[in-house]
Amino acid sequence: MERRTFLVSTAAAVAAASLATPAMAQDKKAVIGVSIPSATHGFMGGLNWHAQETIKRLKATYPNLDFVLATAGAVGKQVNDIEDMMATRNIDALVVLPFESEPLTSPVKAVKDAGKWVTVVDRGLAQAGIEDLYVAGDNTAFGRVAGEYFKANLKPGAKIVVLRGIPTTLDNERVDAFKAAVDGSGIEILDMQHGNWNRDKAFSVMQDYLSKHKQIDAVWAADDDMAIGVLEAIAQAGRQKEMWVVGGAGMKEIVKRIMDKDPQLPVDVTYPPALISTALEITALRFVSNTPVYGRFIIGSTLITPDNAAQYYFPDSPF
Repeated sequence: MERRTFLVSTAAAVAAASLATPAMAQDKKAVIGVSIPSATHGFMGGLNWHAQETIKRLKATYPNLDFVLATAGAVGKQVNDIEDMMATRNIDALVVLPFESEPLTSPVKAVKDAGKWVTVVDRGLAQAGIEDLYVAGDNTAFGRVAGEYFKANLKPGAKIVVLRGIPTTLDNERVDAFKAAVDGSGIEILDMQHGNWNRDKAFSVMQDYLSKHKQIDAVWAADDDMAIGVLEAIAQAGRQKEMWVVGGAGMKEIVKRIMDKDPQLPVDVTYPPALISTALEITALRFVSNTPVYGRFIIGSTLITPDNAAQYYFPDSPF
């Protein structure tokens, strides 16, 4: 993906919004379409909640903005949702978190080719340079931070298994960075399959791993929902004492277990579902101020340990 410098910080964006004058307002409402996957697992449940809450706040703050929110549980539904937004709602902008990168590239490009503003969130498109704004967690750091923990806490010759997410550019970035971080450590990656960021699928994949491999020292589940499925498979096999698991995203149940120093869950890596709020807030500025908001906004990934877990534990959060 083309690397462009992001031209406004969050603080600057908020300041610009607060200084926006009536002269900046459009004569008509700007319609922002929002297309995201449905709440099929914990992370997406949290992301849907943050999207809805942010849209409510922005509509109350900016009367000249309207939003069309559509959620999809499959690629075909998301493609249809976007085409419908263009045909029947005449959207001025699209904020989209692609269900999968490849099949959403052409529909999103059609929106851009029609002269609309495009913000892509989290999962990039298969073609670089289509979007005006890209908002995501730091997927390279997400994989690297996890890989560095494995390298520092496993001996040469240790055997691990990996669960990948849905086939997307961000999954590629995470896995490539993880492999680079453990390279040269002597750690052997026995297997690497897609768990699709889904508990049930991860449970099945982990059952397969456990049946094929007599020695597994650790698991990179790469997602907290998948980690839950992995832990259940390990428990059913009675192999809890043989291996530990690292997920990712900061699910409150996982963070609590880290706080309690659960030996099966020593650490986690942050990847906040509230990134959709960042994308919506910045996109809104495009229509309510003269603030330049094109480019890339990348949210860092941090290692959650027993020492700092309390900072990342939000018991009232939906995720």
